Amino acid sequence: MTTTTDNTPLLDRYNRYADGFSAVIESLPADAWDNASPCAGWTARDVVGHVIETQRQFLDGHGIDLGTAPPLDDPAGAWRTHRDAVAARLTDPGVGRRRYDGHFGPTTIGETLCRFYGFDMIAHRWDIAAAAGIAHRFTEDELTEMESTADGFGDALYAEGVCRRIDVPAGADRQTRLLARLGRLT
Repeated sequence: MTTTTDNTPLLDRYNRYADGFSAVIESLPADAWDNASPCAGWTARDVVGHVIETQRQFLDGHGIDLGTAPPLDDPAGAWRTHRDAVAARLTDPGVGRRRYDGHFGPTTIGETLCRFYGFDMIAHRWDIAAAAGIAHRFTEDELTEMESTADGFGDALYAEGVCRRIDVPAGADRQTRLLARLGRLT
């Protein structure tokens, strides 16, 4: 994983990703949480649970305790609780600067949180919106970031349980090409 040169404070960077994820979650109708998402075998509720759980596991693995996991009976409320817990830890600049050897080499907690888990927050908001039948468009900047991050993942993007390889439809627009690359089209 390459290190970004973004000097924006970590909490601001995390919040930028979390804001977009929150906006989609907050827009979901209450009766859509148990709808199937484009992620095989997962409902919209499961997708929120996945984002929360993976961030918690990552931070816990580095000795950052977020407290008790929020229940998913109210996915939007669970996300807000989780996000607040992460934000509280990120106010300590030492958390984000903590170095470790990651899957792609030496990195920091902050870099991984924004680069990998930020990618997750962008991709999965499309999944949540799709579960509710809501059209969700990424911005051009988000598409660029997602493409760049996917490039950095290389073949690891297609490891078991991550994304599946599918053909990109001929004449597809940029977002459709990205979604196909991420295994989101059928």
